[in-house]
Amino acid sequence: MSDYKKAYIAGGCFWGMEDLFRTRPGIIDTEVGYIGGQNEHPTYRSHPGHAEGIEITYDPNETSFKRILDYFFRIHNPTTLDQQGNDMGSSYRSAIFFQNEEEKQEAQEVIKIVDDSNKWEGDAVTTLEPYSTFWAAEPEHQDYLQKKPNGYTCHFERFDKSFL
Repeated sequence: MSDYKKAYIAGGCFWGMEDLFRTRPGIIDTEVGYIGGQNEHPTYRSHPGHAEGIEITYDPNETSFKRILDYFFRIHNPTTLDQQGNDMGSSYRSAIFFQNEEEKQEAQEVIKIVDDSNKWEGDAVTTLEPYSTFWAAEPEHQDYLQKKPNGYTCHFERFDKSFL
C-alpha cells in the first residue's frame, strides 16, 4: 500500500497543465477531467459549472501540496478571471479544490505569498472550492500533448524561481 496523495487544481485548459506537471519531481501520475460543476458524468461537450482540472497523484516524501501549488502559480496566470490564453469561461477558472482544512489553509498561505510577491499585475482570483467528485475526461484528452506535441497550450513556466 502506498502513501501517495492526490491534489486537484484547475488553471485553464487541462492539456497544458497536465503536460507540465507530469515531469515534476514527486509526481506519480496525472489525469485530466472535470470538477466542481453541476452534472454527473460530464463530458467535453457538456460540463456546466465544471472546471477543466487535473488530478495529481504525488509522493509526499518527494514533494508537498504547497510545492504543487507553488508550481501551479508559476505556470498559469492566476489573476485573470475565468480565462487563460484564448480560453474563456468558468471552465477555465483558476481553482484549488481542497480536500480538508489543512489543504485549505496551505492554499490560503500560498495565495498570500503569491500576492505579496508582486510578480503578477494584480492579486490572484483563484477560488478555493471544497473537493467534489473528479470525473476523468474522455480518453482522447488524456496525455493530449504527448499524443499531439504541437497541440494548443497556454501554459508555460513564467517564473523560474519558486514563490516559497
